[in-house]
Amino acid sequence: MTELRIRAGLAQAQSEVDVLVVGLGITGVGCALDAVSRGLSVLAVDAHDLAFGTSRWSSKLVHGGLRYLANGQVGVAYESAVERGILMEVTAPHLTHALPMLLPLDASTSRRRAAFLSTGIRAGDLLRVAARTSSETLPRPRRVSATESRHLAPVLGDGLRGGILSWDGQLEDDARLVVTVARTAAALGAEVRTHARAVEVEGRGAVLRDELTGTDHQVSARAVVNAAGVWAGGLVDHVDLRPSRGTHLVLRRSALPGLQVALTLPVPGERNRFLNVVPQQDGPVYVGLTDVPVEGEPPDVPVPSEEELDFLVATTSAALARPITRADVVGSYAGLRPLLRADGRTADLSRRHAVLTSADGVVTVVGGKLTTYRRMAQDAVDTATARAGLDARRCITAQLPLAGAARRSELAHVAAGSPAPRLVRRFGTDAALVLENARQTSGLPDEELLAPVAAAVPITLAELVFGVTHEGAHDVDDLLDRRTRIGLVLEDRTAAEPAARRALSLAQATVR
Repeated sequence: MTELRIRAGLAQAQSEVDVLVVGLGITGVGCALDAVSRGLSVLAVDAHDLAFGTSRWSSKLVHGGLRYLANGQVGVAYESAVERGILMEVTAPHLTHALPMLLPLDASTSRRRAAFLSTGIRAGDLLRVAARTSSETLPRPRRVSATESRHLAPVLGDGLRGGILSWDGQLEDDARLVVTVARTAAALGAEVRTHARAVEVEGRGAVLRDELTGTDHQVSARAVVNAAGVWAGGLVDHVDLRPSRGTHLVLRRSALPGLQVALTLPVPGERNRFLNVVPQQDGPVYVGLTDVPVEGEPPDVPVPSEEELDFLVATTSAALARPITRADVVGSYAGLRPLLRADGRTADLSRRHAVLTSADGVVTVVGGKLTTYRRMAQDAVDTATARAGLDARRCITAQLPLAGAARRSELAHVAAGSPAPRLVRRFGTDAALVLENARQTSGLPDEELLAPVAAAVPITLAELVFGVTHEGAHDVDDLLDRRTRIGLVLEDRTAAEPAARRALSLAQATVR
């Protein structure tokens, strides 16, 4: 059995390391991977779990930066396009795929507005070209007729004149990306610990509290990276954030019958803001997102407001032949963006990341977005290692495939010959490892390990067991809310809970 390095709690954790990383969202695990791949010893911790915060509340997209280009943030847009290409073609082809996105043009869209939108989308394709991302990975955009638009999205309302079909990146799942980066870091030697809270942090270490036992541990580190996202300001002084909340709806696919593409829908009264209606491979459709400023202490789990839910329903319905209603909403979620405080609306604040160093040497990385996590981590570790005088190799993460990664042609071949194509989609070439681990752990037949755990709930017992044995899941919440995303729909979560408890029971003896 592969040595387990992602663990809950601090039992037998290292007390002296080169780099301590606080926070196990996408930026934190990215920092852990960056540092360990440079030959440094790493301990990375989180008070809760992998992907507990903002990283699991995204639109599940790998953005190319078009939105930022429209707001004049050319540098941010280019960086997004470059990092999207790295994810889709080098580091995570198994967790990403091209997503067709239709921007419908109807009778209310003037020719001038249509030309403006078309120019913007073609500018986004120029970003793809500049980032050297192949058109085989992301096809070029094109205008489509009303007939083709209607075929791709039968749910659209009357007055449709055509549309603009473009392509962006879509993640299998944002939390799955976080877990995979963490597994990759652990495989290289990083120690990754969940349920380990940073109580006191300074430039040469921290006091960590094991949330399972209540025991405090002193850790000495030559460099400390604060990647706690919207909670970063609570660990060090002079990090002034202005979080904004982004909310999504979760719909069943039956609410939007026949939808074959994602939809990009304009927000009334806004020149450069759009909603995305994004079908997921497992069946649900996510609709989002809002941008609402948040003041005060950030909650552990943000809650969408009724006004946001009503706004998303109404704005989406305006484009549909049959409006959706609140009865169609089977779930919702909200995340907080860790934006640096500045004047103006949060929707207009730059998504550029920042690396800040406190007076006592803690390096904090904030801002940015999921797509650019790798570059954020590189910049943070560059700063931390330079300040500490660490003898570290150069950054290699732009060329370092994540666990299970392979070329798309190889992944297709593996899926064609696999008894579990779903596992290939979520674990890439590690699908066989996931299944073999479940066999050894449980002694159950493949048919039972690979069957959906409940009607309309596609997750399998094999991946739940792997979540415990290899991915550090400690309880049902870890399994259903982070290792899988079944928890987004309460009805599905309830149906899957018995399987999650069974997986924990089967696997925990192996973990111990």
